[in-house]
Formats: sequence, C-alpha cells, structure tokens
Amino acid sequence: MRPYILSECHWKNLKTQRFDLAVLPWGATEAHNYHLPYGTDVYEADAIAAESGKKAWEKGAKVVVLPTIPFGVNTGQTDIYLDMNMSPSSQMAVLKDVLTVLNRQGLKKFLLLNSHGGNDFKTILRELGLDFPEMMLSTCNWFQALDKSQYFEEEGDHADEMETSIMMHIMPELVLPLSEAGMGKEKKNVIKGFREKWAWKERKWSEISEDTGTGNPQKSNPAKGKKFFDDVTDKISELMQDICKNPMNQWYQ
Repeated sequence: MRPYILSECHWKNLKTQRFDLAVLPWGATEAHNYHLPYGTDVYEADAIAAESGKKAWEKGAKVVVLPTIPFGVNTGQTDIYLDMNMSPSSQMAVLKDVLTVLNRQGLKKFLLLNSHGGNDFKTILRELGLDFPEMMLSTCNWFQALDKSQYFEEEGDHADEMETSIMMHIMPELVLPLSEAGMGKEKKNVIKGFREKWAWKERKWSEISEDTGTGNPQKSNPAKGKKFFDDVTDKISELMQDICKNPMNQWYQ
C-alpha cells in the first residue's frame, strides 16, 4: 500500500491519518495519433501524480493523491470516434462535489494536476473559490512545468515526441512501433493572430491533422521520456511540498 494514494488506502489507517494537501489528477480519453492509446493523458496523469506524491511524501509532506478523472474537454473532436467529451460545466459540477467533501472533512489545500491541453481550470476555480473561501484552490499543467526544448528536438503538443517518449517510459507495452505512427503534421490557421497565439479559436482536429497528432514522434525514445519524467516529478513534488509547508492564509510576503 502506498499511503499517499487514496485508492490504495484502508479505513483502518484513514481513521487516524490526516493529510495537508489533496491532489486531483485530471486527464482525457481521446485518440493520440496511431501509435499511442486513447488513455495516454490518463496514464500520464496517474504516473506523474503518483511519483510526485511519492517524492513529496518521502520528504515529509502529508499529501494524498485522489483517483484520476478520465474525461476532459474534447469539444473540437466530436467527429473522432469515441473521443470522450466532458464539458466545462460538468467539470465544475464534479469539482464542486469533490471540494465539498474535502472542505467538510477539514482538508483545505487542493491542487488539480492537469494532464490535457483542452482542460482549463483557472476560471472554474475562480468561481468555486467564492463557494469555498476557507480553501486554497490551485492547479498546474505538468506539460508546461519545464522547457520542452531542453529535452526534445521536435515541437508539438499532442502525441508528439514528448508524450511518446513519456509513454515509452511509463507504459511501453501500450506504445505501437513508431513505424506505425503518423507524422503529426499540423495545418496552421490562415489568420495571423491565431497562428501567433495571442488570439484564439478552437482547433477542429479532423481538419488540422490527418492522424490526430500534432508533432512528429519519430525521434522519441524511452531514455528521453525517463529524463523528462524524473525532472518534472521533482518539480511538481517541490510544489506539493511547498503547499503543504505553507500556513493557510499566508501566501504572500
């Protein structure tokens, strides 16, 4: 039993055990090019949350990792077979129920570990913060925690060199040979502001990519994945430790 993983805990221990921080990993279920499984974001969320929690726990942080939510916002993929969508309003309802439990039981610090680019929890947490003023609500995107260019050669943001390398490290049995992968070529928006990313419109995935990937995975390997995984879980573990150590209502100086 890993005492920082809620799904592995037993009531015998939890009758007396108390935590300082609850971590909720949140993924998505969607196509990831031809070579990665639909559960890629969930597997990554599980592994990164668990390893970060382990490192934080071993440093004395009382952190508990909740079960991963497997469905994310996939509104731009409605025509891709079995890409599962959970609307932001549904995410808010789920979060409100989770926070109600935590708040009622005195667990006031909360970190949402996001594993899917289509999810954006900041506005939801702003609104829920009004309902739970005694709680500290926070979120982070693990895939933005480090400078990817220091680890990977190819740019991309979906089933790319980074995601493929991580999956080769954490779940190699689910990764098909790279010879079966598409090239992950993304068609760019014709409007300059959208290309420059200071303006935004949702991407229609079946129109921007032939294989649902964005980023060439051909230079991926498990060694690159392990290096990034080790470093990103170090960084997220540090965040968990810092949140646990800091007194409530003393976030600024």
